[in-house]
Amino acid sequence: MIREKKNANSGLVRDIIIGMSDGLTVPFALTAGLSGVLNTTHLIIVSGLSEIAAGCISMGLGGYLAGQSEVEHYDKELKEEYREIESTPKLELKEVEDILSDMGVDKSLSKQVALQISRDKNRWADFMMKLELELEKPAKNRASKSAGTIALSYMVGGFIPLFPYIIIQDSRTGLYVSCIVTIIALIIFGYFKSKVTGQPIVKGTIKVAVTGIIAAAAAYGLAKAVS
Repeated sequence: MIREKKNANSGLVRDIIIGMSDGLTVPFALTAGLSGVLNTTHLIIVSGLSEIAAGCISMGLGGYLAGQSEVEHYDKELKEEYREIESTPKLELKEVEDILSDMGVDKSLSKQVALQISRDKNRWADFMMKLELELEKPAKNRASKSAGTIALSYMVGGFIPLFPYIIIQDSRTGLYVSCIVTIIALIIFGYFKSKVTGQPIVKGTIKVAVTGIIAAAAAYGLAKAVS
């Protein structure tokens, strides 16, 4: 139960990072680019909301398909393990012994443990999935939960750079406030992302912040050039 909870939490954190990363960066770049050619915030807000809606659907669908593929892949491999246990039990038993030996278990003891495991085909198949294929069983409703988490994270991230334009009518002032707010959000997000993923804190934080700034600057410069 502890391991399943840990895996579920890892998947949740990963989905939040995926959604928030794009949610902060893409709408920030879009609104910054539009600010370079528009004097009114109305079109910026409408465009920003449309992008957030489209991004939520796109990212959520991508998360669902990825989660569904993960479940289907696990089920396919599990079915194959059961087939191998039925068709070549001696070979599969030898593989269990080898795995245990590689883990430092004495050879004679490995045989005893392998025989004990082989008495229960479900436990045997689960053992092979985890230690031979290194696959963990996906959480229940993994695909739908992943889709919802990614979409919600994208929406939250997307509203951060857009919100200043909603409360400030002047697009230029809105751009300045949006840049300040979003850069702070990128720094905070980069810090927690680095901490969770085990990356160097300073390097990871700067990397996330700089990526968002470059994207926004490129969009702003391109819009100016085209106009």
